[in-house]
Amino acid sequence: MERMIHAATFVVAAVLAVWLTPKLREAALRFGIVDRPDGALKTHREPVAYLGGLAIYLSFLLSLTVTLAFDERVLAMLLAGTILVLLGLVDDLGQLGPWTKLAGQLVAIAVLIKAGIHIQLVFLPEWAAIPLSILWLLATTNAFNLIDIMDGLSAGTAAVAALALLVVADLNGFATAATLLAAIAGSCVGFLRFNFQPATIYMGDTGSQFLGLLLGALAMLNAYTERNPVAAVAPGLILGVALFDMLFVMYIRRRRGLPVMLGSPDHVALRLRKWRLSTRQTVVASYVVTAILGASAVVMMHASTRGAIVVLVVLASAALVS
Repeated sequence: MERMIHAATFVVAAVLAVWLTPKLREAALRFGIVDRPDGALKTHREPVAYLGGLAIYLSFLLSLTVTLAFDERVLAMLLAGTILVLLGLVDDLGQLGPWTKLAGQLVAIAVLIKAGIHIQLVFLPEWAAIPLSILWLLATTNAFNLIDIMDGLSAGTAAVAALALLVVADLNGFATAATLLAAIAGSCVGFLRFNFQPATIYMGDTGSQFLGLLLGALAMLNAYTERNPVAAVAPGLILGVALFDMLFVMYIRRRRGLPVMLGSPDHVALRLRKWRLSTRQTVVASYVVTAILGASAVVMMHASTRGAIVVLVVLASAALVS
């Protein structure tokens, strides 16, 4: 029964996104809410509509009103997500400074922490869990924002990661988390109908920050270490494509003496495209890597400590070889 609810939530969210996205695209074009090419990082030929993030948010929210009862934690996630949607809208319509965005993100994270949504590991005391949770949520929020630099990349990676986290939640019997993840995945899949190359609408900060925050929060509302403590790294693996890109870009910019928050063509996806991969090939490769990392995380959860270490070694070796 629960899996039927998850499937229904996914379908409803996807259908709503397919219906809402073109309507919001028309509104964005009518009122000039567009991303204009600049010849540098923004290389698309014509202005592309924003407000795709609003379509994802509304599809997510409306689908849940049909399939889910809202408890305290769900309401906290909806409130925190709404804060970032509003913050993103202001940024997409104008331009917010990095410190203003950071302050808004911290307010949203505070809502989650107050509702008890934070890292909960037996071997980790609460005084350490809270600051680590804040750091984790800031990382996931900004990671999905940073990889939103190519048609379909951030939304599709979020969809695959949400499905991987859904499998974990379903295996652990966390029905509410699984339903929320089904809504995220369905909203992203429906939106990709218009965001995959050639994209006719972007989700902007409105969608990328919203997805990053909720995926980070829902990754914490899962159980990973019942069989071995090494599986504590599983959430980082599932969201690894976005997190690795963020850390890689920060490292490169630091080495070059550039501001960390300054846009630059240092992203892994942009480097892959320079290596003669097309945009579609690069994006699909990111989906495949996310799926492999998600499957590896599930295997780690059910393996012995020794087996989990072997999985990590194999993944690390593959990363070094590539």
